[in-house]
Amino acid sequence: MSESLDTSLTTLDIYAILEHLPHRYPFLLIDRVTECKVGERLVGYKNVTYNEPCFTGHFPDRAVMPGVLILEALAQATGILAFRTSGKVPDKDSLYYLVGIDNARFKQPVIPGDQLMLEVDIIKTKRGVWKFNGIAKVDGKVVCSAELMCAERGVQTD
Repeated sequence: MSESLDTSLTTLDIYAILEHLPHRYPFLLIDRVTECKVGERLVGYKNVTYNEPCFTGHFPDRAVMPGVLILEALAQATGILAFRTSGKVPDKDSLYYLVGIDNARFKQPVIPGDQLMLEVDIIKTKRGVWKFNGIAKVDGKVVCSAELMCAERGVQTD
């Protein structure tokens, strides 16, 4: 008898997110998951505040969230979706790595006070590598889009 995935919608608070990601302050970039459909998609958000460490230097007089952090927020969303889809959580022997980004586009700046909505959809998975379509929005407008590839790998402890 084969097990089927639970594809019902799920929301996750910060404590559930912490169970699915090894990231911690200041690099945890997702605050809440509002929709997780195992095997398909995840929607969540990051509340962007002026207190983010990146804003001290990017840029002091005109704070703008670095594009690489927007991509990292999308990658963290893919990590949660992949772990929930495979029924796992990260542990001391295994992590989920971002292994590739294709077609990244940045449409407008993200600034303090914005709520960065993160949407990721599974495109395919093959030989342990997952491919996702990711879109980040502010006020319903796309600010970033990209295809992200991630893989679960064992941790080297040499």
